[in-house]
Amino acid sequence: MTSTRPAGPDADADPAQAPAALPGTELLDALLAGTDPDDDPVTHVHRLPARPSRTAEWPSWVSAPLREELAGRGVLAPFSHQVAAAELARAGQHVVVATGTASGKSLAYQLPALTALAEDPRACVLYLAPTKALARDQLASVAALADPSVRPAAYDGDTPQEEREWVRRHSRWIVTNPDMLHRGILPAHQKWSSTLRRVAYVVIDECHAYRGVFGSHVGHVLRRLRRICRRYGAEPVFVLASATVADPALAAGRLVGAPVTAVTDDGSPRPGATFALWEPPLTEKTGEHGAPLRRSAAADAAGLLADLVEQNARTLAFVRSRRGAESVAEQARTILRSRGRADLVSRVDSYRGGYLPEERRELERSLSTGKLLGVATTNALELGIDIAGLDAVVLAGYPGTLASLWQQAGRAGRAQTESLVVFVARDDPLDHYLAHHPRAVFGRPVEATVTDPANPYVLGPQLCCAAAELPLVPADLADFGGEVAVAQIEELVADGLLRSRPAGWYWAGRGRPDVDIRGSGGAAVSIIEGATGRLLGTVDGDASHATVHTGALYVHRGETYVVDEFDVEDACAVVHPESPEWTTVARDTVDLSIVSVDRTRRLGAVTAHTGVVDVTNQVVAYQRRRLGTGEVLAEFPLDLPARQLRTRAVWLTLDDRAVARADVDDVALPGSLHAAEHASIGILPLLATCDRWDLGGISTALHPDTGAATIVVYDGHPGGAGFAERGYAVLRDWLQATRATVASCECESGCPSCVQSPKCGNGNDPLDKGGAVRVLDVVLDELARAPELTPEEAAMTRPPAPRSGLFGTSGPAAPAADTADDPGAADPVAPEPEPQPDPEDLVF
Repeated sequence: MTSTRPAGPDADADPAQAPAALPGTELLDALLAGTDPDDDPVTHVHRLPARPSRTAEWPSWVSAPLREELAGRGVLAPFSHQVAAAELARAGQHVVVATGTASGKSLAYQLPALTALAEDPRACVLYLAPTKALARDQLASVAALADPSVRPAAYDGDTPQEEREWVRRHSRWIVTNPDMLHRGILPAHQKWSSTLRRVAYVVIDECHAYRGVFGSHVGHVLRRLRRICRRYGAEPVFVLASATVADPALAAGRLVGAPVTAVTDDGSPRPGATFALWEPPLTEKTGEHGAPLRRSAAADAAGLLADLVEQNARTLAFVRSRRGAESVAEQARTILRSRGRADLVSRVDSYRGGYLPEERRELERSLSTGKLLGVATTNALELGIDIAGLDAVVLAGYPGTLASLWQQAGRAGRAQTESLVVFVARDDPLDHYLAHHPRAVFGRPVEATVTDPANPYVLGPQLCCAAAELPLVPADLADFGGEVAVAQIEELVADGLLRSRPAGWYWAGRGRPDVDIRGSGGAAVSIIEGATGRLLGTVDGDASHATVHTGALYVHRGETYVVDEFDVEDACAVVHPESPEWTTVARDTVDLSIVSVDRTRRLGAVTAHTGVVDVTNQVVAYQRRRLGTGEVLAEFPLDLPARQLRTRAVWLTLDDRAVARADVDDVALPGSLHAAEHASIGILPLLATCDRWDLGGISTALHPDTGAATIVVYDGHPGGAGFAERGYAVLRDWLQATRATVASCECESGCPSCVQSPKCGNGNDPLDKGGAVRVLDVVLDELARAPELTPEEAAMTRPPAPRSGLFGTSGPAAPAADTADDPGAADPVAPEPEPQPDPEDLVF
């Protein structure tokens, strides 16, 4: 990319009077101006055509004052999908409106909800959002439309204590989140009884955000809400809004525990867009075992952000970590200074969770008004917040799901001007695959949202929460899983957590059950600044061994610290401030034993299985890696205890015939299986709503439990999260994409874009890229001869629930990596550029 760019507007000029940005196609041409064709990073350009709107008549029950208010805001006629969803909700049906970004989903629930509030002066609405930015945005929208008697208000972690009582007593549109519902409202339902008996609608906005273990917990929180409302005589209608997801009716129904009707025919207009897939080139730098490294996605994203700001294009750059967002913004400012564009430096900033509420609000206003031209952000700005008129979006790496990719891409778009979206691939198998297989981005539906409410590590604690709120009776158990819940109740009674009485099952513990819906039960580890004794924050116990071990680099609100001592028994880590030019990544050893096999597919010389496994994990060392390049600088041993994890897995066994057909000898077999394992872990998020950090794996030429060459991929969450089972159900598609990724990579013997893993406990040794392709060829050949799974065969099953560890008593172990679901915790550092997405600061 050339460093010469057209001059931008004066810093003191009114943003509204600045020259308009170029259309998307011309913006892309400007970004590539002066680039040598041999170094062109663009692998594919896709043009999304503009789509006209389809409107419908206002429903007869919508009042004239509400229609007039909407007309004053420019809504002269509703879109067809808004009316379809509103009519279903008005008729008392649970409904999910699953249409594109910026399609006006809010109006679909505002129409019936505001009408109900106008008709019944005692009725109220609960609105749940996954991020505070979205919640505040929707709060402002409702406040502008609602009658003064509605008094919409937020009830979340930012709400001052003195205001909470007022909200509970007076607000009829309460904006909150699942965390507050779980910890603050349902346990105190007696205080909330006057509100809960009057709930007419429950709005679940951006419901696709609730997935995996967290989504499974949220599903039970919503079941508990329905149960408590029913206790007070209310049967609220649930209205869910989502970016397009696979089978939204099924996903939404699994979330709320009741049948849901889906509205998917999008009637909103869509401005045209140019969508470029961009892969940074290989560099002369090398990583482990001399593997070539690509220029980092963060560096290219920073360059693109600076270029687009110079073109006066209002731009969001989505980055996967808090630290990364701040780094990309600073790199962009540095580039602008180096070009003599100091006038634009103040118009670039970063946005992430962890900022104070007033800081977030000011950044949102500055971006909406155009005062800011470029913002590097975590996924905190992904969901729903109305930022009109953006010209471009840069995605620094795949955000984890196709739904999130389209949600982030949809932030750009002006009504009359074609926008630009650039997806910058990281040095990662999945990103590499997407950069070279555009049909995987533009030619397929989004992945299935994976939740598993039957996970005993979720179901057990949630049943305890429900019993602590109101004694459970047999009629309640149908909502919580029926026979699965009955079996779990028996285990809870046997373990002394519940007490059986003729009137039902009662909570037998002291106080209230302490259940973290964003974690998996491990005790939190406190992070303490050694010099001052100040508590900086906490990290989930499951992630602590890999993220706050002695010597680890730890980040808290943009400040970096190095861990001086990690005390496992006292669950604390002592740190000192330091800003080194390296990051750290833990190395571990993993042993896996098979507990039970649920299903088996015999594919000739290959057999596929899914079932329950026990994983023993021990962090044994850590590496220092250079920031930005990933070069290994040094490795240091660690002495930490082993931890146990019972979870679910999918595994393949290859008999001697399969190994012979793959043409791999005894020396090459371990590296071939290992490389195939790494690549398959990297690709599974293409088909399930997970991140590679949610997964673990092992491979061996002879596993003692199978007696054969074996590749195992398992969920890194106690009890499983449904990801491995999803892999079993879509095995052919999964392994076809894995094989294509490895075979198409331009490296000679393996690199981070294909078979190397940033979290490999064996230091990416041995790896045999060619052997992995041949092994996958044999597996795919056997799959091609086998019949497809029927829907019944693909349906997930669940083994009997374990009898211990429901509240972390069996010892946490998430060896796949930090899951960092707690948005109130400080940032654990994973190897750049692989940290977990930031779910925004919204804790209870």
